[in-house]
Amino acid sequence: MSDQRDFDEFLTKFKSHYALVREELHKVVIGQDDVIEQLLAAVFTGGHCLLVGVPGLAKTLLVSTLAQVLDVNFKRIQFTPDLMPSDITGTNVLDEDEHGRREFRFVHGPVFTNVLLADEINRTPPKTQAALLQAMQEKEISAGQTTYDLPDPFFVIATQNPIEQEGTYPLPEAQLDRFMFNVKVDYPSLDEEEQILAATTGGVKKEVRKVLSAKSIVYLQKQIAQIEATPRTIQYVTRLVRATRPGDDRSPAFVRELVDWGAGPRAGQYLIQGGKAIAAIDGRPSVTLDDIRRIAVPVLRHRLSTNFQAQAEGVDSVTVVERLIAEVPEPEIAKYE
Repeated sequence: MSDQRDFDEFLTKFKSHYALVREELHKVVIGQDDVIEQLLAAVFTGGHCLLVGVPGLAKTLLVSTLAQVLDVNFKRIQFTPDLMPSDITGTNVLDEDEHGRREFRFVHGPVFTNVLLADEINRTPPKTQAALLQAMQEKEISAGQTTYDLPDPFFVIATQNPIEQEGTYPLPEAQLDRFMFNVKVDYPSLDEEEQILAATTGGVKKEVRKVLSAKSIVYLQKQIAQIEATPRTIQYVTRLVRATRPGDDRSPAFVRELVDWGAGPRAGQYLIQGGKAIAAIDGRPSVTLDDIRRIAVPVLRHRLSTNFQAQAEGVDSVTVVERLIAEVPEPEIAKYE
């Protein structure tokens, strides 16, 4: 009973912390409520985010402000065609000491931080993009014969421009799969745009408070992991993910017609983890199916590929996911009572 009381107290405090973080972000970034929710859901579950939107929608500002509010180390890498893997991870340099002895010393790259902003990640070749794979999955970097641990917590938040494709390199599927969320950053509403113009042309810079710390974020991640995902929720997630695969016997006919390949098991892991974050944000001790549906699009949109027939019919991956949300049946409640 005491443990349950402690956990209920944690949920109450977490809701308060979340509200404070969001309030501070809104001092600088107007609107974008869904983007902020998804970004914070990833942070509180240790995931990475890919922010996709046209220039000028405050993607970089949002990430840098988030790092200030969370009070964690922040570094930004501008991805360009001439960027080398060592420019991200670091490199061994030959040093000579006062006695004339030479030895290699590893110089840490910008990846050794808490929040890494990979700006316009698709503007660098796949070889350089791949330098982030080990960091994103294992949270470590190998240089020569030595492996170096990255700071905890560690998040990669990448940005991508969906319009200008000249001089860009599509992200490999292995890279895309390591992003928990593919977050669409859309244009502001009319009222929001008026507020943006008023706030950014008055010559007054808004200051934000530091709400959390690296240590407290790690603690929150461990607590959120304890939120319950019932067998019914897990079965629903499994059905939803498997329904994206055209080779699965139970996938709908429209998936077999319009999809080349679907999501892997990592998608299910991220759906459950993201669902736990949403439950915590709402102050609930367990994940509901509505929590899963709430994050299904940003988790799945980049994990399935539509074919030429879908493109000819104007069907994209988001349309497929939304249709699956509507059609995949919920498991029977009685089985779990």
